[in-house]
Amino acid sequence: MGKDYRQIIADTYASILSQENLGKVPDYIPEIACIDENKFGVSFTDLNGFNFGVGDFEEKFSIQSISKIFALSFTYEKLGEELWKRVDVEPSGTAFNSLVQLEADHGIPRNPFINAGALVICDVLLENCKNPKDEILLYIRELTDDESADFNEKVAASEMQNSFRNAAMANYMKSFGNIRSQPDAVIELYCHLCSIEMSCRQLSKSLLYLANGGKLPGSNKHIISLNKARRINAILLTCGFYDESGEFSFLVGLPGKSGVGGGIIALYPEHYCIAVWSPKLNPKGNSYRGMKFLQEFTMQTRESIF
Repeated sequence: MGKDYRQIIADTYASILSQENLGKVPDYIPEIACIDENKFGVSFTDLNGFNFGVGDFEEKFSIQSISKIFALSFTYEKLGEELWKRVDVEPSGTAFNSLVQLEADHGIPRNPFINAGALVICDVLLENCKNPKDEILLYIRELTDDESADFNEKVAASEMQNSFRNAAMANYMKSFGNIRSQPDAVIELYCHLCSIEMSCRQLSKSLLYLANGGKLPGSNKHIISLNKARRINAILLTCGFYDESGEFSFLVGLPGKSGVGGGIIALYPEHYCIAVWSPKLNPKGNSYRGMKFLQEFTMQTRESIF
């Protein structure tokens, strides 16, 4: 390895840890609201299998919207370009749970990473899988080469009890014919996907296929085609951080995705994937320390896709 990533990560972690930890842990999901706000972990994995982690990088947390990447990859490989008739690939410019654009866009969500788009992806999963929850979990376990990734049923139940806006979106899209299953079944699957628990170490390994042209490093097994991997990376770059996606592209310059559990993943195509976890979120719903860490990390490495 040319760069000393181990030293850069350790130094950046220590620097961010010594600074203020602003933001707040989201309180609208009770099972997440009680998490220690000072948790902070980072894990780096490259295509050669080198891994380095600091802090709470082996502790599992609720990956929330990061799971939307797995659901998108899984459905895109199954449906191909037909998928884009049901969900668009444009940045939304609005909050992740906004209903505003659905009326103007006739029930077609702007992209698969806002909640409305992820609900459509869940509907596609219900249409195309006998047991979508089991199939997605097996898919993630293959990507991590680890059987321990699993749903947290308490988190899923907590989310289902507080899914009023998601239910509104699902029912509204149903009125346009863009949700075909029963909205309750779509919501139940969506909440389970969000409840998946993984560590930074697992996450940094799980998305290496997107940094490797759609192939699992080592085995070179195709998870998704090269063109599809490129397109998912493009949507991650433009839409992975809700209405802060432009800011992330500007400051970090890597495809990535956040979740309200405080996790962020970012990947450098043909090189590595890095995962950060810190539960306190900024006003846009992204991890405060996670964003700061990745900005400083890419400044130190001088690496981005640009």
